[in-house]
Amino acid sequence: MFKRLLFHLLRGNRIRLVVALVALTSGGAVISALLNLDLDINHKLSQEFRSLGANLVVSVPQIAASAAGTSALLDESALQTIAQTQLPGFVASPYLYIVARAGSNPGQSVVVAGTWLDAVTQIEPSWKITGNSSLSRDDLAHCFVGRNASRSLKLSPGSSFALSYQGHAANLTVAGIVDAGGSEDSQIFVNLPVAQQLASLDGKVQLIQLSVPGSTEQIHTVSAHLQSTLPMLEVKPIPQITDAEGQLLSHIRFLIFSTGLLILVLTALCVLATMAALAMERRKDVGLMKALGGSIRRVVRLFLAEVGVLGSIGGIAGYALGMALSIWMGHRVFGASISPRWEVLPVTVILMLFIALAGALPLRLLGNVRPAVILRGE
Repeated sequence: MFKRLLFHLLRGNRIRLVVALVALTSGGAVISALLNLDLDINHKLSQEFRSLGANLVVSVPQIAASAAGTSALLDESALQTIAQTQLPGFVASPYLYIVARAGSNPGQSVVVAGTWLDAVTQIEPSWKITGNSSLSRDDLAHCFVGRNASRSLKLSPGSSFALSYQGHAANLTVAGIVDAGGSEDSQIFVNLPVAQQLASLDGKVQLIQLSVPGSTEQIHTVSAHLQSTLPMLEVKPIPQITDAEGQLLSHIRFLIFSTGLLILVLTALCVLATMAALAMERRKDVGLMKALGGSIRRVVRLFLAEVGVLGSIGGIAGYALGMALSIWMGHRVFGASISPRWEVLPVTVILMLFIALAGALPLRLLGNVRPAVILRGE
């Protein structure tokens, strides 16, 4: 009997119930999309910031460099120590900078960066390289040339030229032209042994750049771990990247929380208005049920069951729509798909049930209906 009455109640006021269901479904869709986005935002944001380049730098402490009076160098063996830490997903690239002469005698002064050409393209995925972008670290005959340097030296992919520094020379072939949009456009990138041979600095580098995946907290944890492993060196995050990532993440989460709270309030108000109108229409039904001996407890249970059904359907339908919305937002904002999270489903259903019950407060007024008044037609 209870199920039959519930079924007839759901059929009896379809228009108003559909309005409430649409409000709950819309609210559930936005809430589930925001929750799913918040759960995956950390990973996606970290991926976006990794495209900006390295986020950790290992170098000789500034005090030691000042005491030496020159640009202090560190031993290349530090790379082996870093590799032994088994950091998941990190990429390391050493750097040795010199100012050499390029071209025919006397040539033009140009900054030469000795590094691992296979690693630097992983650390700097935003670089646009015209030509061959895949070079191994053992290839000592090819190099990358920055866009501005290539124009100045009139070089293109396949061109050959000579580098000279302090009586040493190296003949190189341009593999690709780098368009980085920064100071790298005026540099020449060679594999590390070439720069070490030109400068007679075998086994030495100036600094090591690391690209470490993860959140700001994880990057600082890795930095502290490496600092304890390499106590004689300085390990520090690049603040322009790590701080910006942390600030942006906090701002996005505040926006998600504020938007979600606003959506919950608006959904509750919509359901509240619909249920208030529904309560006025059902005064006669409640009066008749009470006149036939129905207890107020059973009447309230009947209406709460109706609201519970609406909240559950709205939550489940909202979750399905929200997952599609979060995937669309992921492609538009991050250029990658946001993975649906099943743990969002129960949270969404519970929230929509809570909103439906909060919006159903006007139905409590039906308990004050007097059967005699209704039967008299008042």
